[in-house]
Amino acid sequence: DVSCRRLGGGLVQAGGSLRLSCAASGRTFWNNGMGWFRQAPEKEREFVAAISWSGGGTSYADSVKGRFTISRDNAKNTVYLRMSSLKPEDTAVYYCAASRYGSGSSYSNNYAFWGQGTLVTVSS
Repeated sequence: DVSCRRLGGGLVQAGGSLRLSCAASGRTFWNNGMGWFRQAPEKEREFVAAISWSGGGTSYADSVKGRFTISRDNAKNTVYLRMSSLKPEDTAVYYCAASRYGSGSSYSNNYAFWGQGTLVTVSS
């Protein structure tokens, strides 16, 4: 299983920062690409960021590029999403997922294991 946690409060003011973590239990994902997706109210789920199994390759949605950073610690079987300069439009439920492949991807169909999601609310 994959579980998502917030490090810090789920409600943050615009311009603030927050870090999400995604820890796996029951199996290791050290050789899987990992990704973060989000779903805002009444919108479809969208890609946020992805990282390869080694951490050497990352990709981001244009909307978060330069503000969000994805990283991983394979020794802890954990992936992180550091979010800075948060905007109200970043408000969403954030999901982490483990890919079927070693590379990260923006395609949700590439992901086989999904976390339960954690709510991030950014106030203006």
